[in-house]
Amino acid sequence: MKNILVVMMLLFVSATNNAQGKLVRPQFIAASLQTNKAGEDPLRQLTVYLPPGYEKSTERYPVIYVLHGYGGTDSVMMNVWINFKKLLDEAIKTGRMRPMIVVAPNSTTKLQGSFYTNSSVTGNWADYIGKDVVQYMDKHFRTIPSRKSRGLCGHSMGGNGALKLGMLFADTFSAVYALSPAVLDWHSDFSLSSRGFKRISKLNNAEAIVKGLNESDDFDAFFAAVLTAMARVYSSNISNKELLADLPVTYVGDSAVYHPDVISKWEAQFPFRMIDHYLPQLRSLTALKLDWGRNEDFPHIPFTSLQFSKKLEAYRIKHFAEEYIGDHGNMLDGFDGRIFNELLPFFDKYLQ
Repeated sequence: MKNILVVMMLLFVSATNNAQGKLVRPQFIAASLQTNKAGEDPLRQLTVYLPPGYEKSTERYPVIYVLHGYGGTDSVMMNVWINFKKLLDEAIKTGRMRPMIVVAPNSTTKLQGSFYTNSSVTGNWADYIGKDVVQYMDKHFRTIPSRKSRGLCGHSMGGNGALKLGMLFADTFSAVYALSPAVLDWHSDFSLSSRGFKRISKLNNAEAIVKGLNESDDFDAFFAAVLTAMARVYSSNISNKELLADLPVTYVGDSAVYHPDVISKWEAQFPFRMIDHYLPQLRSLTALKLDWGRNEDFPHIPFTSLQFSKKLEAYRIKHFAEEYIGDHGNMLDGFDGRIFNELLPFFDKYLQ
């Protein structure tokens, strides 16, 4: 009887271990970032979740690509802020999601955000995700190398990136989910009247701007850093030695000076404005969803997310949009959060 119990315990431990996925963190040289002029490191890390049984099987898997937010990294997104492994293990164990590979690429920069946009100065961050990372995953892991089996999602800056890359690389990704997507268009705290622009003009030095972000909880310091990072990719200018970018708004004393040509460059990169030029790509997606919290820390997000959805609706582009009771991040993690209950089932349903 004792021997039988020992065998049963071993079987239980074995079954439990088999139900656990694994996180690995490979690195590679991203071709799309190699020729950048801002000193950004083309050596990039990926945090990759391999589902239970991956190492002992020959099966191929769908892949979910996860884009982190401003100030984050792949490991912070997957390990620190949200315990993706715990959620993925449980989702697969309970049948909420089929076994899949999940990968978060490191897209941080010297200014703490790439905004997933190609830049003549900082490198081609859209191509880094849509080409380099996808090619690396298909070459080094047992993926299903098909558009229909690739999903794309992200939070905040990553939500912006998911919507943008979903349009730019609709032939690479088929299902897109944006969580609290930031800076989709001008509004409220993200506008040309943001005091962050005045702070940038005052400091006029990228290192000082980032230092101010790290030393202060002030929203002006935060937006100054965010806006500078956006300028580096939206309106790059190598001849501006201090910022490597042009700004849509500068200040002479307390007087704002607006630069229409730079404003136009920024607006061309806003996902809300991009919709008009990517209708066939948006219609080709298998599924598209965005959601946001009613009590957002950043007031522009609920408004611009709703406007984004209304514009899609006006063009009769099928999608899902949802406002829930929550703020910028409090409802994402845990077994009662939106990643476990909304995002993972979404990809289970819409990825082949």
